[in-house]
Amino acid sequence: MGVIGLDHVQLAMPRGEEERARAFYAGVLGLIEVPKPETDRGGCWFVGGAAHVHLGVEEGFAPTNKAHPALLVDDLDAFVGQLQAAGVGFAAGRPLAGYKRGDIADPFGNRIELMQRFDQ
Repeated sequence: MGVIGLDHVQLAMPRGEEERARAFYAGVLGLIEVPKPETDRGGCWFVGGAAHVHLGVEEGFAPTNKAHPALLVDDLDAFVGQLQAAGVGFAAGRPLAGYKRGDIADPFGNRIELMQRFDQ
């Protein structure tokens, strides 16, 4: 009788940029694109493990800087190496107990936090 989980996060993107979204979210991050139930409004949906990321077209698009998804990764250092090889910048995050973390931006400037969880 209340919230039981998180289904997905949605980020905005400019109209007509689906190929750039696919190149980044599938090609760089390694997420799998899944079909959208409606295709007339643009955008793309991706899945990786339990993470579901939807990108929707927003007229007058502006990237998010504070609001962001935080994606869990199993080996942050190795993943950052792959990202940097693909030309994606990474900024290490502030310490947080139980995590190693940092930020990247998608091709549209949306902030994405990457987190590796450690047992305490």
